[in-house]
Amino acid sequence: MTEIDAKTDALVPAWLYLPDIAEMLDVEVTRVRQLVKEGQLIAVRRGENNALQVPAAFIQGDKVVKGLTGTLTLLRDDGFTDEEMLEWLFTPDESLPGTPAQALGENRGTEVKRRAQALAV
Repeated sequence: MTEIDAKTDALVPAWLYLPDIAEMLDVEVTRVRQLVKEGQLIAVRRGENNALQVPAAFIQGDKVVKGLTGTLTLLRDDGFTDEEMLEWLFTPDESLPGTPAQALGENRGTEVKRRAQALAV
């Protein structure tokens, strides 16, 4: 759990609080905290009350976006910090097109993972 700078914060179009995610996933807030602890979601402290929030693009319907966990693992293995992962996921990539986060939401995870793996080279 990290604090992020204004530049990275501005890249992410919408954020959700952990209780909102718990409601969407139909789980307890403690389970959402566990997902963050396990690295399946990235939560950062932001806003006036410095509360933990997760990019809304990481949740689709009642699930964590398919391919997100694997992508986060690849980036973490490449030495990315949470802030660097957010920046990468929400920075437009003309070759996708769109952002890696958008591509994951559109079930184009294979393309995103290829790009994440290429970062290690």
